[in-house]
Amino acid sequence: MSKNGKFQNKPKPSDDAVGLASRRAALAMMDAVQCRAQSLDQAAIDACRRLPPNDKAHAIAIIHEALRWQVDLDAMIDSKTQKILDYDAKPRMLLRIALAQMLVLKTPSHAAISTVLPLVDKGPRKLVHGVMGALYRDQAKLPMTPSLPEKAMKRWRKNWGDDMIEAASRALLSPPPLDLMLKTPADRDAIMAQMQDYNPISLADGHIRLGRGSAVEHLPGYADGTWWVQDIAASLPVRIAGDGAGKTALDLCAAPGGKTMQLAAAGFDVTAIDISKRRIERLNQNLRRVDLDADIICADIGKWDNEAQFDIVLLDAPCTASGTFRRHPDVLQRIDKDDIMRLAEKQKSLLSRAAKWVKLGGTLIYATCSLEREEGEQQIESFLLDNDNFILDKIDGNIIAIKDAIAAKGWLRTEAQMMIDEGGVDGFFAAAIRRIQ
Repeated sequence: MSKNGKFQNKPKPSDDAVGLASRRAALAMMDAVQCRAQSLDQAAIDACRRLPPNDKAHAIAIIHEALRWQVDLDAMIDSKTQKILDYDAKPRMLLRIALAQMLVLKTPSHAAISTVLPLVDKGPRKLVHGVMGALYRDQAKLPMTPSLPEKAMKRWRKNWGDDMIEAASRALLSPPPLDLMLKTPADRDAIMAQMQDYNPISLADGHIRLGRGSAVEHLPGYADGTWWVQDIAASLPVRIAGDGAGKTALDLCAAPGGKTMQLAAAGFDVTAIDISKRRIERLNQNLRRVDLDADIICADIGKWDNEAQFDIVLLDAPCTASGTFRRHPDVLQRIDKDDIMRLAEKQKSLLSRAAKWVKLGGTLIYATCSLEREEGEQQIESFLLDNDNFILDKIDGNIIAIKDAIAAKGWLRTEAQMMIDEGGVDGFFAAAIRRIQ
């Protein structure tokens, strides 16, 4: 922490203070994540609703870095308080926000403290200012990479080993690059030529990766609907499905529609279902932009009464989303063992429902963006024990662009250490199970 000038306290008491509104929004988002276990995406909708675009972007940048570095920021805070603050105490949350600005976003100390002190009630102001001043004088520094929360580190070390823990810490250091899925894979070279200013690379057929910070709406081809944003790991389940010419596909839990668009682009006659009207509207908007068709149904698949069967049934099940921690660092703070077990029960029920819609000889593709075995490998092992009319199909490694992603049993598992030199990949699980009777 550089000592350029004196550590200052210049609080202003209203939102007229430059930057105070964005810090207030950052505090609201942290409170929603820490105290109500709300997802950061949902919290941002509520907290940033009335902010102009620049303030919204600033608030989201602050909260992302505060959550990425939370373990290390908390250690700093605890080193300067006589009594350990509660995990969700307002002064602790504001200290995380101020320190993330100074140490990660390189906000001048006086700006960081002057825009959080007005958000502290009376007495704790002295505490917040004192901790900030003590750390400033000590020239406190963050480690080279963020520390993982203990609960996540224990789970992942047990399941995936020390190499994965080290890679996850490196992956958490910064947001991931931008992955694009092309509507027409044959157009890849032409589209990459249009994007030369963004240093594109391609890691798979029909895929382009750009550096982070690219404004999506301004990229070549956006208005023409030639591509959509989709992490390369999330694109893998549909790659497993293959060519869809003359085949039907049922996409369960479909919104916001990346996999629906993939299936339609691959030639499948697609029926897509989601329970959320708001997410269904987003799915329809995405389909219109890329000029692809699907039969869209708003329904709870746990109650959906349908006798039709399909060649491909894709269940990208609701999950902890712990594999997306690079872009959603809140999952590291929100998710615990109870959440994993609760969602695993829901996934088991949805798998059983999905199986009834698979044609004889058809395939059920189960996927989760999770790094928890309970939401991936264990689901498939349990399902196959209970359903002898299905068998596990080994996924062809030639259609998966990620080295070592196909496990010995034949399902797909991506981890933080994979493709690390090319920008990394989300944690993901997918398995293909075929109905034989």
